[in-house]
Amino acid sequence: MNNYFDNTPLIKVFIKWKWHLVIITLVAAIAGAVFSSSTFITPMYKSEAVLYPSNVAAYSDETFTEQMLQIMQSNEIMDAVVEKFDLMNHYKISKDYKYWKTALIGEYRDNVRISRTPYDAVLIKVMDKDPEIACAMVKEIIRLYDIKVGTMHKIKRSETVQMYKRQLEEKQQFIDSLKTRMAEISTNYGVVEYESQSREVTRGYIDGRGGSKNDEMKSNLEQYGPEIIALSTLIENENITYSQVKLDYEQELRFYNAEMTFSNVVSEPFVADKKSFPVRWVVVALCGLGACLLSLLLIYVFDNKSIKE
Repeated sequence: MNNYFDNTPLIKVFIKWKWHLVIITLVAAIAGAVFSSSTFITPMYKSEAVLYPSNVAAYSDETFTEQMLQIMQSNEIMDAVVEKFDLMNHYKISKDYKYWKTALIGEYRDNVRISRTPYDAVLIKVMDKDPEIACAMVKEIIRLYDIKVGTMHKIKRSETVQMYKRQLEEKQQFIDSLKTRMAEISTNYGVVEYESQSREVTRGYIDGRGGSKNDEMKSNLEQYGPEIIALSTLIENENITYSQVKLDYEQELRFYNAEMTFSNVVSEPFVADKKSFPVRWVVVALCGLGACLLSLLLIYVFDNKSIKE
C-alpha cells in the first residue's frame, strides 16, 4: 500500500529535470499569452440584466418567472433580434451555406443566455465582440418581451371587454323593455305607483267619494298592481346588477387602454469597458500547468523505460 502511493520517483524526476520543466512551462505560458491575444481569439464583451415579471396574469400552472423565460426564449423574439441587429452578417454566416439556419440559431444560443437566478428572477446575458451591441441586444430583448406580453394582454382583455359590453347592452335592453311595459300600463290604465294609489282609492271609498272613476282605478289596480310591483322590483335589481357589471367593464377597459410595462428591471445592462472572454491569466496558467504536468509524466515514463533497458 505504501509503495502504491509512493511519489518519491516522480519527485526525483522533477528535481533531475527541473530546469527543463521550468523552461517548458515558461514557453507554454508565453505561447498561451500569445495565442489568447486578440490577434488569434476575438475578445467578447458581456452585458447582462436581472429582472422580475410584473403586471402579468397566469396562463397555466407555470410561475410568472417561467412564463417570462418561455416568452424571452421564443423564436419570435429571437427572429426579431436577429433582424434588428442583422446577426447573419454580424456572425458572418452566409445564406449560401446549406445549414445557415442551424448555424445562426446555434450562434445565437451560444451568445444569448436567458436563465433563472436562485432568487427566482430572470438573468439575460449577452456576449458579443461589440460591447455596445451586447448592451443593445439585452435592452431589445426586454423591450420585445414587454411588447409581446402587452399584445397577449390586449387580446385577452379585449375578449373580456367585449363580453362585458355585450352583457351591458343586453342588460340595458332588458331594463328598457321593463320600463316600456310600465309606461304602457301607466298610460293605458293609469297605474303608476301601487301603494299610494291604493291608499287614495281606499280613502275615496271611506270619504264617500266612490264612483265610476274610483271603481275603474280600483279595478286597474287589482289587475295591474301586482305587475307594477314586480316590474319595479325587477328594474331596481337589474339596475344594481347593471352598475356592478359597468364597474367591472370600466376596470377592464382601463387596463385595456393603459400603457404598461411587464418587466421590473433590478439590474440595468451597461456597455462593458473590459472583455469577459478570453481571460488571459486563466489561459496562461492552464497552458503552463498543463505543459508542466504533461512533460513531467512523459519524462517519468521515458526515464523509467531507459532504466529498465
